[in-house]
Amino acid sequence: MNVHTTAAHRLIAVITLCLSGAAFAGGNHAGGHGHDEAESAIGKPGTAAKAARTIAVEMSDTMRYTPSDIQVKQGETVRFVIKNVGKVKHELSLGTEKELLEHLEQMKKFPDMEHDEPSKVTLAPGKQGEIIWQFTKAGTVNFACLMPGHYEAGMKGAVKVSRK
Repeated sequence: MNVHTTAAHRLIAVITLCLSGAAFAGGNHAGGHGHDEAESAIGKPGTAAKAARTIAVEMSDTMRYTPSDIQVKQGETVRFVIKNVGKVKHELSLGTEKELLEHLEQMKKFPDMEHDEPSKVTLAPGKQGEIIWQFTKAGTVNFACLMPGHYEAGMKGAVKVSRK
């Protein structure tokens, strides 16, 4: 081998290592964020059998949810059926305002991040998904689309959880 061939092989090896690290950094939410099935500040994953009702939520390219204000009772388990009626990818992420803003920063760095958490769903145009959630604490649970630019355009809403 000549010097140029060896240098080219080293360069390819370095590029391959860098790209594989970027792929792992983008990853999915299942690893490394510290989320689990336990109760959080916004409640906990629910089970379909205990869902008191189903609420349909549409996501559109006007950067809005319909409805964007939802009322539930403390302790209630809700099945959200979420449909992307737009022509671009959207998501619905439940969280505190602080959690959503932190996640927004992650999405800016890794816009193709895949979600594998019970409080989030990402949907391609025309697709439908669901979140089953138990609202264990009174207060406000926020939701938002954290695809780059969508939150900033106003794609957010709130679930008002009233005391039992």
